[in-house]
Amino acid sequence: MTKKEKEVLFELLETPSPTGFEMPGQRVWANHIGKVADEVECDAYGSAWARLKGRGKRTVMLEAHADEIGYIVKQVTEKGFLRIDRLGGSDAATGRGRRLRILGDKGEVPGVIGNTAIHLRKDLANEKAPKVNQLWVDVGAATAAEVASLGIRVGHPAVYEDGPTELNKRRIVSRALDNRVGGFIIAQVMKKVAAAKTPPMFNLVCLNSVQEEVGGHGATMATHRLMPDVCLVLDVTHATDTPAIDHSLHGDIKLGGGPTVCHAGANHPLVVERLLQVAETKKIPLQHEASGRFSGTDTDSIFRVREGVPSGLVSLPLRSMHSVVETADTGDIEETIKLMTAFVLSLKGRDVFHQKL
Repeated sequence: MTKKEKEVLFELLETPSPTGFEMPGQRVWANHIGKVADEVECDAYGSAWARLKGRGKRTVMLEAHADEIGYIVKQVTEKGFLRIDRLGGSDAATGRGRRLRILGDKGEVPGVIGNTAIHLRKDLANEKAPKVNQLWVDVGAATAAEVASLGIRVGHPAVYEDGPTELNKRRIVSRALDNRVGGFIIAQVMKKVAAAKTPPMFNLVCLNSVQEEVGGHGATMATHRLMPDVCLVLDVTHATDTPAIDHSLHGDIKLGGGPTVCHAGANHPLVVERLLQVAETKKIPLQHEASGRFSGTDTDSIFRVREGVPSGLVSLPLRSMHSVVETADTGDIEETIKLMTAFVLSLKGRDVFHQKL
């Protein structure tokens, strides 16, 4: 990853884009990918896509989701504290003592999720993780009126303050790697496809969807509109190589071991077969995952739109998902870009991903 590419990724990670409030991040993404795309558009709810024309009539779509987990103001108390609720799968157990960026009417307002001192808490031996309704936020106000003067009301979103940093020059740590790194990767794929000596046979659409964290709604709406002939979904998956994880329950996925390919469920066997072929040809390391019922990603929303979209799920291993220390390996990012680029460029005019009797 070049210095310039890392700057783009870090800008995407720094820009708040909580579920339902994704447009600041979408504008950053659109500006970046628009430098190589033929056109960039978005729909009513903010899912954005970029197009690159190919030599044929068929379309391949690469999809990632733009939203990150966060919180939303649920109540403003008379004494000027905020009560919050989750946006997506925020982990209330890790919330106490964290700094927040609250996106109010007058711009960002800093706040902290309070932490009652250990000296003042009772029955520590039996203490349980707090529920989200037990968290309280301090913005430095003494009254509800003072909170209002800061431009904060019920319904404003918030994200953790924690931004990107690096470990040992090969690991990136940040909130929102899930799945801002996905938007970065598909934009890099379009850049590489656009620079290829021969234009792709399939038209390429890169879709950055909203509201994945609450049900894949953006992907459903946009796919119904775009209706590609084949789709690769890119998300993150759990790296299970850290202590105290049961591989019999969660599989064996290593950070630094390359992207994963998911099998069964929404993943079309012919799309998966092509992914395996290009990985072998290009000597790209792959890890394998099984999806017994559903993948928990936008793949579940995309593959069943209208008459069906042949889809495959590629995932980037991630440690500490849904926390402020999500950790990805830069080598895995590069290999994922290579895999998806090779898939797009492998498509021929005769390729139809359709089962036969």
